[in-house]
Amino acid sequence: SLKSDLALCSCRSEEARLNGLCRWSAHTQGLQAKVVEDFRRRLKYFFMNPCEKYKARGRKPWKLMLQILKIAIITVQLVSFGLSNEMMVTFKDENLMTFRHLFLKGYKDHRVGSYALYTKDDVYDHIYYIINTYTNLQNLTVGNLAYEMVDGEYTALSVCQEFYRNSSIDPGNETFDINPHIEKDCISIYPMQSFDNSTPPANVCFVCQCRLLSVSVNLTLKTINLQTVRHHELPDCYDFHIMITFDNRAHSGKIKVDVKNDVRIYECRDWNVEGTSDENDYLLLSFDSVVILACFASLILCTRSVVNGIQLQFEFNTFFHAYYNKIVSWSDRMEFVNGWYILIIVSDTLTIAGSALKIGIQTKYLTNYDVCSILLGTATMLVWVGVIRYLGFFKKYNILILTLRAAFPNVIRFCCCAAMIYLGYCFCGWIVLGPHHDKFRTLDKVTECLFSLINGDDMYATFLKMRDNSYMVWLFSRLYLYSFISLFIYMVLSLFIALITDTYETIKHHQQEKVPVSQLQAFIAECRDQPESGRYQTDEDSASCCVSPCCCFG
Repeated sequence: SLKSDLALCSCRSEEARLNGLCRWSAHTQGLQAKVVEDFRRRLKYFFMNPCEKYKARGRKPWKLMLQILKIAIITVQLVSFGLSNEMMVTFKDENLMTFRHLFLKGYKDHRVGSYALYTKDDVYDHIYYIINTYTNLQNLTVGNLAYEMVDGEYTALSVCQEFYRNSSIDPGNETFDINPHIEKDCISIYPMQSFDNSTPPANVCFVCQCRLLSVSVNLTLKTINLQTVRHHELPDCYDFHIMITFDNRAHSGKIKVDVKNDVRIYECRDWNVEGTSDENDYLLLSFDSVVILACFASLILCTRSVVNGIQLQFEFNTFFHAYYNKIVSWSDRMEFVNGWYILIIVSDTLTIAGSALKIGIQTKYLTNYDVCSILLGTATMLVWVGVIRYLGFFKKYNILILTLRAAFPNVIRFCCCAAMIYLGYCFCGWIVLGPHHDKFRTLDKVTECLFSLINGDDMYATFLKMRDNSYMVWLFSRLYLYSFISLFIYMVLSLFIALITDTYETIKHHQQEKVPVSQLQAFIAECRDQPESGRYQTDEDSASCCVSPCCCFG
């Protein structure tokens, strides 16, 4: 009887232990399932758009509103700076044209690089004409040009000639003796001196044409850009360093003449504009400061979002390995890195740098108009490109964005292969057709010409302008152009279009069938909770996020 009782007690204790293990196992599985479901819900919330996040937790889309504000103020800033930059560039170009008409005798708006001289008398006559024009500038020009003064004295006009040290050339006897060492000789002529073309200054003389390589005339003139007054901007002072070059390096009997100028812009020393105040300047500076603050806030918020995404990516990788013993692919990992945020970060950085330069230009401490315009222009372009992200919240627009993103790797690989063929044609056309065709004269012109041909532009003119002085070159040009156009228009472009079309059809099929295309999307798709369900309010990351004040701007 005692043994029976002991056996019965032993069985009951074993049964109780087994029941406890079962209850513990069920409780553990329940907790595990809850952890998986909570993490799945957390991932789904992370990939929601701002409207869905607002429905899920009532969080206002501050980043979205800030981006919309940025689009408006950055565009206004760019337009304002663009008008100012346009006036500066126009003023420089018009002054360059003025210098050509003033200092080049008989200039008639020739095409750049086409102005040339062919006789000795013309060369001497033009050089003396430049000297006389410079010395009598105040009586000739209709602009507000003036001579440069340094330490109370006018700066001189310099005439420099470069030539071979010694040379003896006799084409008739087919002999030459030349020393290729180049020497340089310069003379200076000060303003307020007058010379006739027939009686040049005594110190102006030139070497034999067979030794002469080039003659350069250098001078500096000052002026003020007064047209900015009409746009409520303070005028700038300009120094134009002008160089007129007579190029005889080819010794072909054609001396090419060119005028170039280097501009220095700075704040005028003493100025007064009646009826104006500094209020407009303060408003512009305040507006630029607002742009910088808005972009800085956007930069911080987007950087925080990128960091949170990277942290969540590491958590997902660890979670997937622990619960499913699987390794997350790199494509799934990159889903956590929002490329649009990186685009906004780059745009904000460029805008802040460009706005700081713009403030320096407005206060006359800097004159980097070109750098500032590149920064602000690129930033504005990226801001407007970023609008596509918000269009992606709508299903019909989203398929376009998905197609571009999915096709991008294949497009890059395809372009790399096509570029090899393209470069081969570029080098071939440059070497063979360059001496005979203006559009193939330099490598950059070849690339531009061939790109135009791919797009069907200027085809007949390219065929027509080929010189027919060599039948072999003419025949080669026809084979070259026909093969290039046929290959790239009928094959390469068709394959390029087919590549994108195939990607579009694939994405469209996945959207219609609603088939997850990755492990990450398949994992998130198991969460059936809608944003309006209220279940996202109890997320663990919601509680931890509220500790940080930055969460209010999510």
